[in-house]
Formats: sequence, C-alpha cells, structure tokens
Amino acid sequence: METIVLGIGETLVRDDRHWASWANWLGVPAHTLSALVGAAVAQGRDATDALRVLRPDMDVDEAYLARAAAGRGEHLDESDLYPDVRPALAELRAAGVRVVVAGNGTVRAGELLRALDLPANLVVTSAEWGVRKPDPAFFARVVEVAEAEPSATLYVGDHPADDLFPAAAAGLRTAHLRRGAYGHWWAEHPDVVGAADFRVNALTELVGVGSPPARTAFEDGSGAVGAARPARVSYLRGL
Repeated sequence: METIVLGIGETLVRDDRHWASWANWLGVPAHTLSALVGAAVAQGRDATDALRVLRPDMDVDEAYLARAAAGRGEHLDESDLYPDVRPALAELRAAGVRVVVAGNGTVRAGELLRALDLPANLVVTSAEWGVRKPDPAFFARVVEVAEAEPSATLYVGDHPADDLFPAAAAGLRTAHLRRGAYGHWWAEHPDVVGAADFRVNALTELVGVGSPPARTAFEDGSGAVGAARPARVSYLRGL
C-alpha cells in the first residue's frame, strides 16, 4: 500500500471519555449510557441513538454547543489514544507509507488531534471537510488526499457501515479493525468478512501490508485466504 488512511473514533481514539462526558452532562450513570450505546450497536443503529433514548427531544448538535459554552466541551489528550497508535503510525511512515487520519469529528476534534503531533502526513475531520462518513463525498475527498490510486490506498476503521462498506464502494482497499463496540460486535458478520481485504486486531498488524488479495477473497487476520464475499443482507442499518 502506498497510502493508509485511518478513521478516528475507536480506531485511534478511545470513546470511553466521550460517552462518560455525555453521561455526566445528562446526569445519568456512565454504565447506563454505555449499555444503551451497546444496544444501539447490536441493533445496527447509530450510537448517538442512545442519547435520544434518554432525551427523546434532544438535538445532539445543540447539546454539544451547550456543553462547550458551559466549559464542558471536547477534551483529548495522549491518554485517549490506543497504545498501538504511535508505534504503528511511526513504523508506517518509516516504511515510506503516506499516513492520513480522516474520520468523523468536529473542527475542535481536528485541532486537538493535530496538537498531539501524531506521526501522520495529514490529520483532518469530517467537519473540516463539510461532509461526514458514510457519504460517498467523504471518500471522494479521501481519494484526493491519499495521493495514490484507490487500489493502492487502504482505509482502516472499526465501523462496517461508516468505514468498511463505503470505502470499498469508493474503490479503496479496506481493513476492518476489531476494536470498540462496532468492531467487536460485527467482526464475524459475513458481510464484514466478505467486504474486508484485511481484518486486524491491532494497528501494528498494518505494518508491512503488501498488495491485498483480489476483492473476491478475504484474509482472516492471520494471512489465510477464505471464500468469496457473500451478498450483503438488508436487515442491518447501513450494513
């Protein structure tokens, strides 16, 4: 691969602080909100639906602004990164791979990420581009900034509907990361197995990735090539 592009939430950054801060803002126990997030994930729904279960009339964007105005906005520091992030990105850069971080996030999240000085050529969020995953326009921007052909660009993420499927539809190679609620829950679903060129448990497994198998096959994370991808099923939201 000439370029590897990585998502943000539950790919580079742990989401536990994010959900704990929302629980604190709503005045509910953190485990209550975590359980609701898990239920949304298991149903193939957007995780923010958990907030609307607790506050049905809630406008999430307005609540985000209210939190920021109250001095309880986003925070991100080194402790929020998964421990394999820096070593993996540094090794990729050392190997001559262009490393791009591009995922859903606010303008503030982009500022906070860049302040961490990650070993990446580019760090950008959806709000800075004005388009969110899984919109095809987001992945068109990914293709632009990759500075490589789509077939030589690998998109890495945990979320099948937001990362894996739209990246594959854009002609990119894909790696599904078994991390976070979506990454673990949907890892063995046949649609995920069939759509992913690579399936990894840690970012360090990306180091040394060469040309993936033909898109009619998959790798199971151990290098074994399996059967052709099955057809996607329709009962999953976006999956």
